Amino acid sequence: MDDFSSISLFSLAMLVGCYVAGTIPLAVNFSEEKLNLVTVLGAGLLCGTALAVIIPEGVHALYEEILEGKHGLVESQAVEAVVKSGEGVAVAAEHDHAHDHAQLHAYIGVSLVLGFVFMLLVDQIGTSHVHSADADGVALGAAASTSQTSVQLIVFVAIMLHKAPAAFGLVSFLMHAGLERNRIRKHLLVFALAAPLMSMLTYVGLSKSSKEALSEVNATGVAMLFSAGTFLYVATVHVLPEVGGGGHSHMPSGSGSNGGKGLSKIEVAALVVGCLIPLVLSIGHQH
Repeated sequence: MDDFSSISLFSLAMLVGCYVAGTIPLAVNFSEEKLNLVTVLGAGLLCGTALAVIIPEGVHALYEEILEGKHGLVESQAVEAVVKSGEGVAVAAEHDHAHDHAQLHAYIGVSLVLGFVFMLLVDQIGTSHVHSADADGVALGAAASTSQTSVQLIVFVAIMLHKAPAAFGLVSFLMHAGLERNRIRKHLLVFALAAPLMSMLTYVGLSKSSKEALSEVNATGVAMLFSAGTFLYVATVHVLPEVGGGGHSHMPSGSGSNGGKGLSKIEVAALVVGCLIPLVLSIGHQH
């Protein structure tokens, strides 16, 4: 299966899964405790995926572009220059190598921070669930551009276990607000479409960028690190405080809230398991 078929399949599965999860409150009375448990597990998966999968893959992509690709040429030129004019040029080449390591570190830090700050800003504007879905799409699109099926699958699972409870919570909130079922379904459809559309746009954009050979920066690496920053924000600032009773929950007040007492023991266990799953799945993954 090629990358385009893969991203198309994951996007379709995300759309259907999110929409179906969102329609559950319209048909059945789902246990709020179970929803919170799945939500916490999803938050753990987001953190684990960002730290154990997306960041390493993003760093690897940047390393290949900035260091390996560039210094294959630089080192060969340095060897030729040493033969012709002495070791002074070799020292300059080594200095250039150190400079590029510093540049790599800068790209990593800036991309992560910008992803985190981006989500912080859009979360203050409102309709944060839709913006969160957009960020999810960037992550999946960037993962697809790596041509690593295992990475795509881990990112997809992490996103779905975050989006399904989010869709459930959004519909529950809209029902509590008294909206008609047809309007609720329209809101749910927009929410469900956001991430798949963004994933396809990200994939197409990165494919075009790679064909145009962007100067020194690997767009895939930057996009993955940016999305890792958004994952960490969504999990630690948006999702966990909602479940723990300290955030701006989209769930009806009084239902499923633990009164701000924090996570229960079983929820903490689910969070830890969620963090460890991507790590376990990534063990033995070779580039």
